[in-house]
Amino acid sequence: MTITRRGFGVALLAAPALAAPALVTPALATAAFAQAPAWPNRPVRLISPFAPGGPQDVPARFFVEALTPKLGQPLVYDSRAGAGGAVGMQHVAQATDGHSFLITSNAVATLPAIRRDLGFDPFIDLLPVTLVMQSPFTFVVRADGPASFAAFLDQARAAPNRLTFGSSGVGASTHLTMALLMQQAEVALTHVPYRGAQLVMSALLAGDIDCFVGDLSVPLEHIRAGTARCIAVTTAARAPLLPEVPAAGELVPGFASTLWYGLFAARATAPEAVRRMLAELQPLRDPNGELTRRLEERGAELLLTGPGPLAARLRDEVPQWRAVVAAAGIRAE
Repeated sequence: MTITRRGFGVALLAAPALAAPALVTPALATAAFAQAPAWPNRPVRLISPFAPGGPQDVPARFFVEALTPKLGQPLVYDSRAGAGGAVGMQHVAQATDGHSFLITSNAVATLPAIRRDLGFDPFIDLLPVTLVMQSPFTFVVRADGPASFAAFLDQARAAPNRLTFGSSGVGASTHLTMALLMQQAEVALTHVPYRGAQLVMSALLAGDIDCFVGDLSVPLEHIRAGTARCIAVTTAARAPLLPEVPAAGELVPGFASTLWYGLFAARATAPEAVRRMLAELQPLRDPNGELTRRLEERGAELLLTGPGPLAARLRDEVPQWRAVVAAAGIRAE
């Protein structure tokens, strides 16, 4: 007979009553429950696997402000960057303190496709808590670049590998998003990796590459200033912040790639702690709230959906990106 983790917990709680019902009175049960340590009983760590300044900073720092008074313990935001996010993810996956959470992008779904030595399995070692937010990736060119996404694709087809695009690194979500586009649109472009989206944007403006691929918040000020132009977004529908910009799927049917962020707990975290964290986050899911406004200003959408949709994203996207990586022959550096 297979006993699940939840089933084991229920059986464990029930066992004393079955073994010696005369010894367990309601008063004794209440006293025993009262002696159990409350959660949290120490600072709660919110780990980001990326350097400070990324899109995850906005919700993470808001969570710190909003949840610390409610939890009765400090919520400490800590960046542990390295290996494309693998260092911070592994740190949380191996944590045993019951007070460690991970806020990460969909790199948690792309890394298993590009690296076999992660040191953890996101399906086993991380507990989904909730999707936090999502936003489109953008295809951005200089003001003197192709006038439209259709023109960009035409140029790419006319001269394979002549046009260049920048990403945040080999195997990064932005790299794999463009690999997916090339496969579905049947075009060939040359990849130029950088160490971060801001460097990609600087390279575009300097004329070193032809296309920026990345989070909308990075090129937004340049788009508004007219020094860069967004020619497409990668979500299935157009972005509310740029309604005049087409979704890439309008020209490449079926294409979509969303930048999303999720909150995970370490495997050793008690279910009660996960439920408490989720319950404290739910009031922030306000369409007229401050966090919603801050994210919308950056072109992002607040989600806070609970664990089911996050688990589904992970389950669907890991095999998808493995197929993209295999077809493109991408190898981790």
